[in-house]
Amino acid sequence: MPTVLRSGPYRLYFYSHDLREPPHVHVDREDFSAKFWLDPVALSGNLGFSASELRKIERMVTEHQRQLIEAWYEYFGA
Repeated sequence: MPTVLRSGPYRLYFYSHDLREPPHVHVDREDFSAKFWLDPVALSGNLGFSASELRKIERMVTEHQRQLIEAWYEYFGA
């Protein structure tokens, strides 16, 4: 599970077996986890984050979207 970005308390990473899905990133903080599609940026799933924190995370993912998509294709190939 390569970490592609750390920002504050958040760890953004890929699962190596997610190759068959569209580009996305998993975001963890403590025992909370969410999954965001990268193009376009959209929430796919959430385990524990509040709505306000999800909006904050979505802004962070959007801010780093290009970097995250490049990391996806570098890791999984394109």
